[in-house]
Amino acid sequence: MAAVIHSSPSRASGSLFGLAYGDALGKPTEFLTVAEIRHRYGPTGPRELTGEPALVTDDTQMALAVGWALHEAPSLTPQAVEPLLRQRFVAWSVSPDNNRAPGMTCLRACADLGRGLPWQEATIADSKGCGANMRVTPVGMLDADLDTLAGLAQLQAGLTHGHPTGLAASDITAYAVFALRGGVTLAELPANLTERARSQRRVYHGEWLGDLWRRPGVDTPEDFIARGWDECLAALRRLTVALAEPDDGGDPCQATGEGWVAEEALATALFCAVRHADDPVAALARGATTAGDSDSIAALAGAFVGAATGMAAWPPGWADRIEYADQLATLGAAWD
Repeated sequence: MAAVIHSSPSRASGSLFGLAYGDALGKPTEFLTVAEIRHRYGPTGPRELTGEPALVTDDTQMALAVGWALHEAPSLTPQAVEPLLRQRFVAWSVSPDNNRAPGMTCLRACADLGRGLPWQEATIADSKGCGANMRVTPVGMLDADLDTLAGLAQLQAGLTHGHPTGLAASDITAYAVFALRGGVTLAELPANLTERARSQRRVYHGEWLGDLWRRPGVDTPEDFIARGWDECLAALRRLTVALAEPDDGGDPCQATGEGWVAEEALATALFCAVRHADDPVAALARGATTAGDSDSIAALAGAFVGAATGMAAWPPGWADRIEYADQLATLGAAWD
């Protein structure tokens, strides 16, 4: 049975644009220390888009690739979606616009996808880098049943990042957007995600993943995917502890991780979004003022806040100034 979404008319747009805004604010801070970021932008970090247009990174580019594949799919089945994801990922990998320091995992996997290898062979099996869940949020904008959303989220991750934590983190990231669009508040979200993760801990979506689970030392598909969910649950526990403490205004990476790997990107972005639920631009700035993967953290924080609030979260002039504004607007309107 399909889940019912009762969402604001602009929550999909708010999430897509929020991801791009966070990506743009975090782009110039990604390899700086927190002290360097504050020296350059002030104590609250970057809060204004710069450039005409304000440029994004491969995070937004790949989220658009996922979004267009889903938008074009004649049905939400593995057979329909996998070729479109493959086509979009490979096209991104060879595009002249792919000049934003993309991750080597994505590039290596896309090269083998382009050669026609089965995706279970093309994927980088031991990678749980955040490249899989930085791009997954469009999955959470679909009005589909939760098993389909989980399968889609894990499939798009698996094409490049075959580690079970990459799959589980992508799944729960997409579910976060889905839940926020459906009315779950940012304050309620960590507990909601923990409950969802526990329920999925030994669920292997074989229809979507095939034999990806077969690795040395792994006895069953359920054992394989449980490893990923256990790492996500540990990250969510760290998040819950951090949110229960007074906010010292420091680098959230110290509490929930630097975000280079999938479960840490999720947890640290959630920290920023929940802490600054009443000031969406501050959520982006907090994500960008980190010693870790600042663009991905801020991008996911923006996707979460935008899904909760809609386009009203963002300064009205920003939508005309962000790179890929036309694509973001088209996809957002389609899902809104």
